[in-house]
Amino acid sequence: MDINPIRNDAEHRAALAEIETLWNAPAGSDGAIKLDLLATMVERYEAGRWPIPSARWDSVDVLHYAIEEMGHSQSELAQLLGSRSRASEILSRQRALTTEMIHKIHVAWKIPAELLIKPYKLRRKAA
Repeated sequence: MDINPIRNDAEHRAALAEIETLWNAPAGSDGAIKLDLLATMVERYEAGRWPIPSARWDSVDVLHYAIEEMGHSQSELAQLLGSRSRASEILSRQRALTTEMIHKIHVAWKIPAELLIKPYKLRRKAA
């Protein structure tokens, strides 16, 4: 059994594919041991590659992080939320995320829902 550290996204994808093939390996088998080791390596790589934002960040900070650091875009967010103006209002703190929006973002972008449910203050619209 030859397992090496995961150093890039290609190796990460390969490890995930291997995990999928080993998923139902019988407990205690070589396959189960390899699965456990690969899962640990993937966790370690993902923690370094896509660190979970600080606990002091709110939902909008998490969305900005996803756009700036995780390769997503405001256009993608607009598609998820139904309109460009809605995405813009969310990102500028003029509109609150709804449960439905949080669910869509969680599913599409694989962001833990608990990072998106944190309350945040809205900015008042200019009069």
